[in-house]
Amino acid sequence: MKINLQRTITSLTTVLDLVGTDEFHHGKRVALMAAKIAEEMNWSPVRCEKMLCAGMILDCGVSRAQEHRAITETLEWEGAQNHCQRGADYLAVCPPLAQYADVVLRHHTRWETLLQEDLEDDLRIEANLLFLADRADFLLAPYFIGASLKNDILWEYPDLVERIAGLAGTLFAPQLVEAFRRTALRESFWLSMDPAYIEDHIEDYLCRGDPVDIGTSEALAIAGLFARVVDAKSIYTLEHSTRVARIARLLAEACGIRAEQLDCVEIAALLHDIGKLHVPEEILDKPGPLTREERAYVMRHSYDSGHILGKVFPGQPIAEWASMHHENLLGTGYPFRSQSSDIPREARLIAVADIFQALSQERPYRGHMAKSEVISRIDRLCEQGRIDPDMVKLLHSQFDRCYALATEPEQPSPNG
Repeated sequence: MKINLQRTITSLTTVLDLVGTDEFHHGKRVALMAAKIAEEMNWSPVRCEKMLCAGMILDCGVSRAQEHRAITETLEWEGAQNHCQRGADYLAVCPPLAQYADVVLRHHTRWETLLQEDLEDDLRIEANLLFLADRADFLLAPYFIGASLKNDILWEYPDLVERIAGLAGTLFAPQLVEAFRRTALRESFWLSMDPAYIEDHIEDYLCRGDPVDIGTSEALAIAGLFARVVDAKSIYTLEHSTRVARIARLLAEACGIRAEQLDCVEIAALLHDIGKLHVPEEILDKPGPLTREERAYVMRHSYDSGHILGKVFPGQPIAEWASMHHENLLGTGYPFRSQSSDIPREARLIAVADIFQALSQERPYRGHMAKSEVISRIDRLCEQGRIDPDMVKLLHSQFDRCYALATEPEQPSPNG
């Protein structure tokens, strides 16, 4: 498997924007602003692209809408460093993206504080550039109505520029503020942030550099990072995706799946719930029955997962397998109402792993289930004709190992 790293980052930025339950393009605008200011500073094309990519993933530590609202509604807030630390931790153990961990860690740190830290000059200024771009986007937020940029920005942007300029030396490096001022006094700077154009401008920057292709092991690492983001959405789904992936891989090996196809099963299982980032956490955490509207939010997540993954892994079956984890052999599943003959073996396998892990895990609407109850529920679904009997037979043969993967405490990694 070969995928393009830059375009993978771009696609996954869209996922991070879903955390607020609406598509705001926040990450893409921060990225584009940072790249434009870096260009004005006469930084090298490679360094400008680094700022573009770092800007797109700077909020990978945000899973909950409350934090997303703080990012988009408050200039500074007390808990800002929490998501910076989480994001840096996620990136540090993901080799293809580890180079961005240090700047993400400090992207809400004031310039006056950065000057007191023992840091390399490049890291200090790059982190502060992301902070400036991020806060400039916060100030720009009132000028958006849905998917449109208000024309008023053409008359009012000088006030926004002066607001940033007033923070030189405290929040932001004076040299960055001056470069921002020069760049932002062009109307084109603000118009390029329009939702109608931003994707094209991001693509234009990406086309300037050399493409970076990554292989299956790197793709697995990125999938693991975003699985952590998804699982952090709710205290009740903590580690769900990573555990489903391990169970799915074990079952896939048991039924003879090998090599790259085995890795694809693991990636699809890791990211099968990525569409849940669009579901408000108050729905995921609700202890009682869902309303019709709330149920609709939940029901669309598998379709959203498929749509997102189709862009991240073009030409691979990963998106199809992930999007079908709520289909069933009766043809009454969602979102496609697929008939049994149209559901691939790998999708059936992931569906069984998902159900098994969910039953083994405490949820807001029920407590922890005993082993016997878990397998009894699985057998009942099989008898009803909903899930694949061959996969259930495999599950029985590997039951103790699967139950351990579903329930036992995570072991700390060697990196801590």
